[in-house]
Formats: sequence, structure tokens, C-alpha cells
Amino acid sequence: MTTRAFNILGMCGSLRQGSYNRGLLRAAQEVAPPGVEVDIYEGLADIPPYNADVDAQGKPESVLRLNDAIRAADALLIASPEYNYNIPGFLKNAIDWVSRPAAETPLRFKPIALMGASTGIGATIRSQLALRQVFLYTESYVLLKPEVLAPRAADRFDEKGNLVDQPTRDIIRAQLEALVQWARRLRRAD
Repeated sequence: MTTRAFNILGMCGSLRQGSYNRGLLRAAQEVAPPGVEVDIYEGLADIPPYNADVDAQGKPESVLRLNDAIRAADALLIASPEYNYNIPGFLKNAIDWVSRPAAETPLRFKPIALMGASTGIGATIRSQLALRQVFLYTESYVLLKPEVLAPRAADRFDEKGNLVDQPTRDIIRAQLEALVQWARRLRRAD
């Protein structure tokens, strides 16, 4: 009997292909424990600005695809930079679309882990706190620890955007292991 892999949907809060946060998600794919798959969602740039009038007529196809991907995943892994002490606008916009209607959102009770890289010394502490606040509304279960914060990212990645810093790779693996264990405990509690 083959066991189904535990599927984590990775979402990047940066649209840049060379983003350090995209590099964190690639590293998560590389260090994922056996039986765990991390798939990186590439359609966030296709989501239009949230508009309740459009939503009332039916969600755009790009939003439906994101809803389906989140629903199918066992957990989410969001790697995001920090813009002006907060969440990048397009990421918040995607969450706004998916969060409606509140009783039907695939984010409800979804286990989520957060990570972030930045060139500064503060890493992404504020944006991760802002995401935690947003996910209170959606009743998502955001993993508390271990936290993945990668300050001074230029020192942690090579020129191709690959994470080469072993301590950061180790904490990513620990976070994935904790996310899987936590998600399984939450599933049993249902």
C-alpha cells in the first residue's frame, strides 16, 4: 500500500523570479523530509485587484485556481518579503479574494507556516506579524515555531538565488517537520 505524500503549497510574496523568498521555497523543496512535497504556486500575478462587485458576479478563473490549490493542499508555506513594514500588496490581495465568503474559504482551519528573507537586519518580522493578524480572520492555524527569518539575505544565497547557508536550510527543514506534525495533530483533533 502506497501512502499519499503530505502536500505543502508554497506561495511566494514576491513576483521577482530572482527573489530570495522564492529561493527559500526552492530550499524547502530540497530539504523537505521524506513523504513531503512542496509545490510552489506560480499564479498569484494573474489575480486582479479585489473588487466586491466582480466577486458578486463570480470569482475570476485565476482566483478559482488558487482556491482549488489551497483546498487540495495539506498545509501552506508562505515565504514573503516585507514592504514598508507590511505584507506585499498583491499577496494581501490574493488572500482577500480567497478569504471570501468567510464560511467557505479554503483558508479556514488550514495549517500555515511563514518564512521570509530580506536584505536588512530585521528580516521579515513585521510582515510575518501582519500575516498572522490577517489569518486570525480566516481562522487559519499559523505555526508559532520554529520561525524562519533570513536577514542579510545576500550573505545566505549564491548569485543564482540558491540558499547556501546551512543553518537557514536546517531551520527550514525543522519548520517543515513541525508543520507536518502539527497539521496531522490538528487533523486528528477534528
